[in-house]
Amino acid sequence: MNLRLTAKRCFYYSAITLFCTILSCTRDSYEKGEGKYSQMRGDFAEMHIDSDKKANAITTDDGDLLPLKDLYSSQWISTADTTYRCILYYNKVKGTDGKMSAEIISAGQVPCVQVKPLKKFEGEVHTDPVKFESIWMSKTGKYLNLSLQLMIGQTDDTTAIHQLGLLSDTLIVNPNGKRTLHVFLNHDQGKVPEYYSTQVYMSVQASTLDADSVSFKINTYSGIVEKTLSITPYL
Repeated sequence: MNLRLTAKRCFYYSAITLFCTILSCTRDSYEKGEGKYSQMRGDFAEMHIDSDKKANAITTDDGDLLPLKDLYSSQWISTADTTYRCILYYNKVKGTDGKMSAEIISAGQVPCVQVKPLKKFEGEVHTDPVKFESIWMSKTGKYLNLSLQLMIGQTDDTTAIHQLGLLSDTLIVNPNGKRTLHVFLNHDQGKVPEYYSTQVYMSVQASTLDADSVSFKINTYSGIVEKTLSITPYL
């Protein structure tokens, strides 16, 4: 799977909007710690969608399954009876029955990327630099998550577009019999100007990686970054 980001339209996450909203809270509610955002949490999660294309529950990367206080809908939720990968900001609230639920404040879709073997990749390989932030395994062991900053800028060139993907080139069997899959970031800057940065997240389902560990190689503006993570079976 390749992610495509044009110079004029990139993945949008509502953290900026959310941040501005937080700043508009009254001084009184901030001082008392009683504002809507005083207990806000931010998590990666699976969002469960019902037959009406509305979210009714989430499962966080900590493994918490929470029903939603109110059904949630968004333009990026286009398929019914499915699960979306997302990053969300929410409050955990207790109902009259004493059970906890999630009150969503803001949510954005996170692409779930399939690692593709290099020998089966038909496109042109690029390793244009990015700004690396972090890579980590979810507490449940179900997802590997990657956070990057891409350089972007406005242009009238309609062909200017970022392309991102993950390619595997080697599977090494270690002396202890454990297997390590080597993966690198395939990134084509695609003539997009490099004026300022925007954040991009992606996730990989660990169950799709037939290995005991995965070693990521990412070309950054500061040089090659290599990170290795163990893969634990998801229960």
